[in-house]
Amino acid sequence: MWRHLNRLLLWSVFSSVTCRKAVLDCEAMKTDEFPSPCLDSKTNVVMKGQNVSMFCSHKNKSLQITYSLFRHKTHLGTQNGKGEPAIFNLSITEAHESGPYKCKAQVYSCSKYSRDFNFTIVDPVTAPVLNITVIQTETHRHITLHCLSVNGSLPINYTFFEKHIAISPAISKYDRESAEFKLTRKNPGEEEEYRCEAKNRLPDYAAYSQTVTMPSTGGDSCPFCLKLLLPGLLLLLLVIILILAFWILPKYKARKAMRNNVPRDCGDTAVEVGIYANIHGKQAKEGSVPEVGSRPCVSTAQDEAEHSQELQYATPVFQEVAPRQQDTQPPMILKRQL
Repeated sequence: MWRHLNRLLLWSVFSSVTCRKAVLDCEAMKTDEFPSPCLDSKTNVVMKGQNVSMFCSHKNKSLQITYSLFRHKTHLGTQNGKGEPAIFNLSITEAHESGPYKCKAQVYSCSKYSRDFNFTIVDPVTAPVLNITVIQTETHRHITLHCLSVNGSLPINYTFFEKHIAISPAISKYDRESAEFKLTRKNPGEEEEYRCEAKNRLPDYAAYSQTVTMPSTGGDSCPFCLKLLLPGLLLLLLVIILILAFWILPKYKARKAMRNNVPRDCGDTAVEVGIYANIHGKQAKEGSVPEVGSRPCVSTAQDEAEHSQELQYATPVFQEVAPRQQDTQPPMILKRQL
């Protein structure tokens, strides 16, 4: 029985000493020897589905500390460490997983919490579109570059490049509008390549546009002159064709009509002369020959120089005259009027 009481007394003394030591240690930890832990990450801006690492550390490198990580009131993990930070690997897949996070550092029965840590979820930018406007003069090019990314969390920073060299500072846009950069170049003898970069708060993430190549001007020549003059030349050619069509077509129709309207019976004048001669011979036997009136006939012809000539024909006129003694029959006189 005495032995049992001795054991109980020793246990009580030991427990009392341990509790006093813990209280003394916790009171000592409340001083600068045991401050609150620090919770941090390489970045606080992430996109959905990104893996992150969180570091929970303490300034006191001599104590064996138990670190615990919490999101809201949910316990995510526990690690022990001495002199080295505890590393917690996470994956941010939903908006509610952005935080807040807390780290708990515990030594014996004394514990302290870190400040809240929150992630910011950002949508990544998509590849921007680069457009170029050029005003060409005899000696210079006045170039305006436009760059726009249609997706991605704002603000977005745009940077313009000529080949691989940045030619503009970062241009921040807080609205969904294109960034603009103007420059002037002398007419180059070689091709120029431009592209732009779009980047928001996501670290180590940027999107680039397609490279736009501008052809060389070959010194003082104008590479855009043909594009500018081509519509004017086509319009001028169309006007010339219309003028020729309206000017030549009526003349062609008139000439064709004149050819079609030439009298076909004028070629029968020689036949008519023979007919009138026969009639005169018959009427001479019967008595008198009446005068036959003239019949004018008009025709047109063309010479080798394509000039129109008007030919006038007249029917022959026959009349009776007194017979001479040496003639056995009265002669026939043919008058032809041209």
